[in-house]
Amino acid sequence: MAEPGLKELSATRKPKLGHFIVEFATPGIGHILKSAGCDFVLFDLEHSGFGFETVKSALRYFEAAQLPAIVRVPSREYHHIARAMDMGAEGLMLPMVGNPAEVRHIIDSMKYHPVGKRGVALQVAHDRYRPGSVADKFVASNRRTTLFCQIETEEGVENADEMAAIDGVDCLWVGHFDLSVSLGIPGEFDHPKFKQAIEKTVAAVRKHNKALGRLVPTVEQGIELNAQGFDFICYSGDVWVLHNALAEAIGKLRAGCKEVG
Repeated sequence: MAEPGLKELSATRKPKLGHFIVEFATPGIGHILKSAGCDFVLFDLEHSGFGFETVKSALRYFEAAQLPAIVRVPSREYHHIARAMDMGAEGLMLPMVGNPAEVRHIIDSMKYHPVGKRGVALQVAHDRYRPGSVADKFVASNRRTTLFCQIETEEGVENADEMAAIDGVDCLWVGHFDLSVSLGIPGEFDHPKFKQAIEKTVAAVRKHNKALGRLVPTVEQGIELNAQGFDFICYSGDVWVLHNALAEAIGKLRAGCKEVG
């Protein structure tokens, strides 16, 4: 039985738990995350330095592990969006989406006719190099591709309701650090302005029955945010998980080991 894809996952409000990859695009990474129990992976191009050759390889690793992958592209430029789709990205995340016009441009860039205006490339990575009818491929691709719009600005919060209402938007994803900066309160996540922005975003997704996601640094915060209405919970990233686990172990070893001689 096939694992549920991102489209199916985003249609439910049950918790979806994943991990953020910014450094280790190794051949085994998909199987490691799948074995650890992840429901999805968020693969970053905005801050990682990964290029599209790496994306193309990494997506094959995730496919082999049957782990749905969201690719965060670095901008809303057509060539970034369409290339990620052609490489086989099932989910697409866009940073700092601010208004409905930007959302419609994204949908035009990632969806085939008649939903969008994406340039046609068939029997390549995104359709697993398989032959088939053009009409069937358009329908399958448009049904499969899943859009995650990042709410990272004051403008995005103000327009969250309108953006969540658009057919083709599957999830609003809060970029908490950039949102706090845009609100003029960098890193102040307990500030009333930040809390009000979150409440407004939560109300938008509830009204339109869309998913809501966020990166979280701790298990405790993930549980707390799930109770607030977040259902895509991305726990930490590869760099920080490795660093923190190793630092803890090395610290304990250093404290417990005695100097000999």
